[in-house]
Amino acid sequence: MNQKTFAFGLLLSFLGVKAQTAHPVLAIFPPETRMFQNVAYAGDTLKKHQLDIYLPAKTGPSTPLVVWVHGGAWMLNDKYADMGYMKNTIRAILEKGYAFASIDYRYSTTAPFPAQIQDCNQALTFLYRNAEKYNYDKNRIALIGFSAGGHLASLLALSNNNPVPDFYADRKPAPFRIKTVIDFYGPADLLAMIPRTGSLSDSIRDPESHLLGATPLHRPDLAKIASPVTYIDKNDPQFLIIHGQKDESVPPAQSILLSSWLTLAKVKNRVIIVPNAPHYGSMFDSDYNRKAIFEWLETYLQR
Repeated sequence: MNQKTFAFGLLLSFLGVKAQTAHPVLAIFPPETRMFQNVAYAGDTLKKHQLDIYLPAKTGPSTPLVVWVHGGAWMLNDKYADMGYMKNTIRAILEKGYAFASIDYRYSTTAPFPAQIQDCNQALTFLYRNAEKYNYDKNRIALIGFSAGGHLASLLALSNNNPVPDFYADRKPAPFRIKTVIDFYGPADLLAMIPRTGSLSDSIRDPESHLLGATPLHRPDLAKIASPVTYIDKNDPQFLIIHGQKDESVPPAQSILLSSWLTLAKVKNRVIIVPNAPHYGSMFDSDYNRKAIFEWLETYLQR
């Protein structure tokens, strides 16, 4: 990632989240939404082991669930992040009758990989096992992730049918299956994130290096294990991939690469490159993208 651009973006994102928590993000949701906040999913009291559940006015055993995985370089933000600039999409998710959940996970600065994917798997396992309690369909789950959250959503879904014991806190395969993924500008191949210009010695400060505890250049084995593309096969869920044309933090080539590998494995996917869009922001909450998102969910999650 371009470090200066990424750092500036993270600062803006961080400030945005602080503003959201001062002016509750709950205002985004339709007034009839039923909310369950700060639900512990891992049997402990860690704040980063909590999730929120938002239910539409009417739910039932066939109500699909959309799970939100926030971004922030694996080291910033929380389960409210990215919602501020995607408010129209979030509101529409509830208005169209989907259940919605947003999960937190531990930062790479306090718990190196694979802690983050372990947390995501624990959160999804909790949501799967508590579907009857909250009244949604445990067999119709979609993931939507942003940047680092896009990476984690992709990694979770693609490794789901190729279980890696280290990706699970109890080292047991997950009971759930993911129906489809919507990936917003997530890194797909960490080895392809290695800088091509400038000093390679600076890469230890990159978010990927914090995640792995070493640079991808010096620990390609870890980079491969943490890369979603490693686990692609013909049995994977369908992917809608959305990326900004002018993203200077995660190159659009990452999404093209993910799409190419999925296509080679004969996994249905679609890539949308948003003209002139940066790494994140309200350009992704457009009518065009929203139409694509709900057509995708209706096709691959509702059935």
